[in-house]
Amino acid sequence: MAKQPVHDGQRVDAPTGTAFVGHEWDGIEELNTPLPRWWLWTFYFTIVWAIIYTVLYPAWPMIEKATAGTLGWTSHGQLAAEMTAANAKRAPLINALAAVPVEQLVSDQKVYQAAVSGGAAAFKVHCVQCHGSGATGSKGYPNLNDDDWLWGGDINAIHYTLTHGIRNPEHAETRQSAMPQFDAMFKPAELNAVVQHVQSLSGKAKPNAAGAALFATNCVSCHGANGKGLREFGAPNLTDNIWLYGGDAASIKQTVRYSRQGVMPRWGDKLDPATIKMLAAYVHSLGGGEATVAAAPIAATPAAAATEAK
Repeated sequence: MAKQPVHDGQRVDAPTGTAFVGHEWDGIEELNTPLPRWWLWTFYFTIVWAIIYTVLYPAWPMIEKATAGTLGWTSHGQLAAEMTAANAKRAPLINALAAVPVEQLVSDQKVYQAAVSGGAAAFKVHCVQCHGSGATGSKGYPNLNDDDWLWGGDINAIHYTLTHGIRNPEHAETRQSAMPQFDAMFKPAELNAVVQHVQSLSGKAKPNAAGAALFATNCVSCHGANGKGLREFGAPNLTDNIWLYGGDAASIKQTVRYSRQGVMPRWGDKLDPATIKMLAAYVHSLGGGEATVAAAPIAATPAAAATEAK
């Protein structure tokens, strides 16, 4: 092996003229190759940049808060500015919504369509957890795309339900219906007869005379003699095939025995009036929306969209 040259007391690699670091492993030695100048200057620049950044912006964590920075910038301030800009952009729509009564919203197509778009966005934030991303619902949560409404499906009614909710005990204006529990009232045979009669109303079972008699005595005051329901009581239509908790015998038996007490939050104390109007417009637009009842005030016509179906 050729003898390696020495320069200033250090062994130097002959082909490159670079000094060795001095350590060796299994005959392999490392050269003390200097870093490229572009890399060194980049590294020095990052150091200078970091110093400037920590002076200008919040950076160093202290006991209670970070250093403020000479520019006074904060993420909270940036968010507030962005929110202000977004609110300014929404202001024309908000003002238009405020000027149009909810029952007249459908007649102003320009405002209505803008409200539907805004409501679709709000629905994804506040409503999909229960009603699903497509508003098709699931067991215990109504499908908002069909035309089956417990309280009614005109935009006025939808707005009322969104504002006041369903079965909110601390709120006097909430939607309220209470089906009694018949577990202690009906014997097993009577319960089966009533369930068969209820299923027969939608063609799921053969008529049952005993069940029909029990239904006439205990159920027609809310569901009506023909089983089509009464919206003033929030009582569902039993003659169609739309069921909130299921239309099979076991599900209906569970409902008759123990009742159902689904709850929808009231949004009147959580969302601004414009957002509630937009949600009402969106739900009304889904396909099951009904024409507004012209002469009926909200209080006299409790109707709603985002409610329980059967």
